[in-house]
Amino acid sequence: MGKKKWAVFFVVVGLTATQCKPSKQPPAFAESPLIEFDLAAIQKRGYLNALVDNNSVSYFIYRGTPMGYEYELLQYFAKQLKVKLKIKVISGVEEAIDQLNKGEGDVLAFPLTITKERTQYLSFSQPHYSTHQVLVQKKPANWRMQPPAVVEKKLVRDAVDLKGKEVHVLHSSSFSERLKNLSQEIGGDIIIKEDSALAETESLIRKVATGEIKYTVTDQTIAMVNSLYYPNLDINTVISLPQQIAWGVRSNSPQLLTALNEWLTKVKRNGIFQVVYDKYFNSPRFSITLAESDYSSLGGNKLSPYDEQLKQGARDLGWDWRLVASIVYQESHFDPNVKSWAGAIGLMQLMPETGDYFGVTNLWDPQTNIRTGIRFLKFLDNYWIKTVPDTDERMKFVLASYNVGLSHVIDAQKLARKNGRNPAKWADEVEYFLAQKSNPKYYRDAVVAAGYCRCDGPVRYVKEVLERYEEYKVHIES
Repeated sequence: MGKKKWAVFFVVVGLTATQCKPSKQPPAFAESPLIEFDLAAIQKRGYLNALVDNNSVSYFIYRGTPMGYEYELLQYFAKQLKVKLKIKVISGVEEAIDQLNKGEGDVLAFPLTITKERTQYLSFSQPHYSTHQVLVQKKPANWRMQPPAVVEKKLVRDAVDLKGKEVHVLHSSSFSERLKNLSQEIGGDIIIKEDSALAETESLIRKVATGEIKYTVTDQTIAMVNSLYYPNLDINTVISLPQQIAWGVRSNSPQLLTALNEWLTKVKRNGIFQVVYDKYFNSPRFSITLAESDYSSLGGNKLSPYDEQLKQGARDLGWDWRLVASIVYQESHFDPNVKSWAGAIGLMQLMPETGDYFGVTNLWDPQTNIRTGIRFLKFLDNYWIKTVPDTDERMKFVLASYNVGLSHVIDAQKLARKNGRNPAKWADEVEYFLAQKSNPKYYRDAVVAAGYCRCDGPVRYVKEVLERYEEYKVHIES
């Protein structure tokens, strides 16, 4: 073999020999679908399982509300399919593909670069948008005090200057593939350091900003958002041609893919897509607000100005404070000045009669309102502990009673017991009979004391509070 051929061989093979798996070794994830589960089955089940990336654009919490580019679009898509949406946050493309093909998710709603290799493992939707890969590097110290021309000279602007330099990227990512190709193009080794499969793009961006590493590579859209959080970053060195970003589904889900593509065409035509895109990628003021807010899971670890009182109340209850916060959000969206049509007051939407029972008059005071709401929850928990010993099950009985009143839930438990169902279990047992309390067959039963109730609302209330609690657990520390 001639010298030139050996040189090329070592550039291609040798540059990442210690970081990459041998080419013949199969991927460490499910390469093809292990289940048959297309659109009809999803609609019959009643919900769409979406896998989303753990980044500051796709899905996060702001002032108690789930938000994000992928999250908002998924909400629209689920509504189009007439199903509910369930979210699962995943770190790493390989794990996401694995979960998708094993049936743990139906849609891989990552900002996925469409690559030839990935088409072997999943089917891509039509592209959402096009972007470039960019080099993320730290500006020199005191960059604000230096002339722009001086700053420019200290930054990598030509990819050739990456020869011999370490660039950290995600494991088995399109960024890693691009750097391998770039090494061949520039005729020299870029030292590619692949982080673990569970690493996150933004953790690498943060390391560049803090000086732990010198370089990483990411999509321009993600880089633009993060450069607002970290003004000392430079993201202006483009290292790729335009690349298309899309979502993925299992290769044996053609009905779901068709529905996804038809929906994407629709929302791009009616303007919904552009509104969502602009909100998260073209609104610097909004992004800075999120980054600087204590009440964003991106910039802080708070849900509301009342977190400390909620934590204290949760300790008194023996509950996770994020569950109590989910109740308050459900009741008032953390607004202490709300009064319902029925007369419920404040953060925890307490009726004056409840205040009278506990000897409280000023339910408009946020601290008093929270303390009284906690006492009421404790009262309900003490009641249900006699017949529902399991803590997790009892929590659902307490939530339902808080929403609709104790007497209606007692009726539902009696109906469950009378009809041979489990009176200490909520889902599909006592829950079922609570929802039936608008049916004369049940609300006229001799065991029922409180009578008629349109109790589908309380059933939804329990589900929504617990679903939000699960979302809070993903983003907010306990």
